Amino acid sequence: MTKGQHAPILIVEDSPEDYQILLRAFKAVGMRNPLFRCEDGDQTLDYLFHRGVYKDKRPFPRPAVILIDLNLPGMGSAEVLAAIKKSPKLRTIPAIVLTTSRSRKDIEQAYALGAAGYICKPIKPGLLVAAIQNLSAYWFETVELPKEAQGV
Repeated sequence: MTKGQHAPILIVEDSPEDYQILLRAFKAVGMRNPLFRCEDGDQTLDYLFHRGVYKDKRPFPRPAVILIDLNLPGMGSAEVLAAIKKSPKLRTIPAIVLTTSRSRKDIEQAYALGAAGYICKPIKPGLLVAAIQNLSAYWFETVELPKEAQGV
């Protein structure tokens, strides 16, 4: 068992197809982390701040890592990243942008807003599996996450 195997992951992805592809990639690399999904920025902040349907923290735990798509409907990822990094309770959660955009402007903006990483989604499934394997090895086997992010 890897040390971060029980650490929850929040995936912020509006596309059902892209979400299913990510799930297959997670399964292919043997990740067993609990996965939670939000489909837009407003829902993400409700989840993270335990508002509305996410008020009860037990079924909606604090994520160890957030994977966030760059282009979201409604409140965009830039606003979500800014809100996360402004919150003393949330700023230690690594937020990693996972997107198809290779725009230097998007990359620079994501890091300026506090993203812990920026991953361009590979188009070929095998390359996506490799990217998820690298993400898993780094964030859940190599890096020491804050105690509240360890899923314990």
